[in-house]
Amino acid sequence: MIFKVFASLYPDQGLMGGIMKVTDLTHVIESDMPVFPGTEQPIFEKANTLEKDGFRESKITMYSHTGTHIDAPGHMLSNGRYLDNFEIEQFIGQATILDFSNEKIELIDMDSLKPYEEKIKNVEFLIIKTGWSKYWGGEKYYKDFPSLSEESAKWLAEYNLKGIGIDAISIDDIKSTTFAIHKILMPKDMIIIENLANLESISQEYFILCIMPLKNKNADGSPVRAIAIENI
Repeated sequence: MIFKVFASLYPDQGLMGGIMKVTDLTHVIESDMPVFPGTEQPIFEKANTLEKDGFRESKITMYSHTGTHIDAPGHMLSNGRYLDNFEIEQFIGQATILDFSNEKIELIDMDSLKPYEEKIKNVEFLIIKTGWSKYWGGEKYYKDFPSLSEESAKWLAEYNLKGIGIDAISIDDIKSTTFAIHKILMPKDMIIIENLANLESISQEYFILCIMPLKNKNADGSPVRAIAIENI
């Protein structure tokens, strides 16, 4: 979606009033969608109908880490913050994408990240593009996507990032049972965004990322409507 805005967004970073492009980075939540192995797909029930009640309302039962979602530090850490403990600005900021979608790698190591050091210094959110979102809905989505090495995660944890996102089902290797990457990043109060979509639609080097969670109490995670706002 492209529209014209007259108010400024992040004026110190160049997103002034003008022509803006908004891209939806969110997968649709539906009953037969991919979910993390061991969890359950969402259930949609008709709680009220037009015929019976004069209005429609649905009952939705799903895990807090369904679809495009955020992991709070409290998801993995006993003393970690929940999403509702963060101020709203934690969920919006300048972002950039590191594109590994054309590389045949299993681990994103330090050699892969070092060339992007200056870009990483300039942003609040780092998005890792693996290309795996194109496999959404198929068995391959769960297999062989690139993930961060522990050394890379420790290096990124030293930056002043609000969060790190990925277009795959986890920022850890799918076979991990220790979730080391999560546990390296989360003590720094970073949020982790998983199952992003449509990253190929973003053309600018830097953009504003908005990832707004539900505001429920003690939220270890939440589905989000993730959007990118570009100045074009």
